[in-house]
Amino acid sequence: MAAADTAVMSTSSSLYISLITETFPPEINGVANTLGRLCDDLRTRGHRVQLVRPRQSSDPRGAAEQNLLLTRGWPLPGYPGLQWGQSSMHKLLRNWQRQRPDVLYIATEGPQGFSALRAARRLQIPVVSGFHTNFQQYTDHYGVGLLTRALTNYLRWFHNRSQMTLVPSVSQQIELQRRGFDNLELLARGVDSCLFHPSKRSAALRDQWGLAEHDIAVLHVGRLAAEKNLALLSKSFQALQQAHPEKRLKLILVGDGPQRSSLQQQLPEAVFCGLQRGEELATHYASGDLFLFPSLSETFGNVVLEALASGLGVVAFDQAAAAQHIRHGHNGALAVAEDEQGFIDAASWLLTDKESLRRVRLNARQHASRQGWPAIIELFEAHLRSAMQPATQLPAGRTQH
Repeated sequence: MAAADTAVMSTSSSLYISLITETFPPEINGVANTLGRLCDDLRTRGHRVQLVRPRQSSDPRGAAEQNLLLTRGWPLPGYPGLQWGQSSMHKLLRNWQRQRPDVLYIATEGPQGFSALRAARRLQIPVVSGFHTNFQQYTDHYGVGLLTRALTNYLRWFHNRSQMTLVPSVSQQIELQRRGFDNLELLARGVDSCLFHPSKRSAALRDQWGLAEHDIAVLHVGRLAAEKNLALLSKSFQALQQAHPEKRLKLILVGDGPQRSSLQQQLPEAVFCGLQRGEELATHYASGDLFLFPSLSETFGNVVLEALASGLGVVAFDQAAAAQHIRHGHNGALAVAEDEQGFIDAASWLLTDKESLRRVRLNARQHASRQGWPAIIELFEAHLRSAMQPATQLPAGRTQH
């Protein structure tokens, strides 16, 4: 290799990346978990990562770190404790003029993400955006369905002004292409298969749930909110009890959200475990047997991979993470999107034969153990570098604002 080529590689090996987001650990949601992992692993690979996020109520007053830029926020309706970032264009301009990032990753499309996009285009800093949440689908669940078209138009406008948009699943990529989103690239998700492992199964926890060794813990992990299609969760569990009266089943819900109180009234026999993190979350997963995931609004669904890694029999609709990682009848059970009876039948099939459930659970673990983060982080870095190429500095036919 020529000396000049070696010099280019050494000077380009480390990047200064600014990551802009409304949510980040220790907040508990799929977006925060993914971004926390991306940020940590980029730093491990030798990159400098600046985190730009709204100040949360849990942040100490006057908290400041070298690679942390806090902005003002508004309370986010329906998400207690979280803040929706305010527009902060001038603050970002001053900061980035003093020390210019090589590339931005904008993970959320609110006022803070919008101001970051404007500042970056003014300073000619390349931008990669991430499509992490189906906000345009959530509007129907919160009684503002009339906003769906306007929100979709805004999201398309926003993402088409970045050099590329990263999407987590092939089904999401196809759907957004159909809606006129350009420059889409796939960035899947990984799972920590050492943390989420069948060996974390706890007889003591199952005893707390009132379950003996051969009883069936039907698990759900996620936010207890309207967009998660939880009415089907309740309906499916009741159908399983009727179809399998010879088995002792108990519904275990891990997570919190605005529908928790109503679900507790509907399901008085269910166990509500609240929010769990880290080792405790892994123990809850591994102590289950069947995992029901009825959501239809996911861009990916990290919990699907976590449940597979924990060796559970997963039932989900054939989209997002489930479509990518589950082969029906081999390492899980799938139903056609919105086919509620198909979802119930898939869950019932897993409970019909003890040997089939055992085989599916073994295959689930085996598959998930190969879905690590290192290759995904490497691809993420490659996408960031690709966006920095001069030919993609501004998408063709679009003017700078």
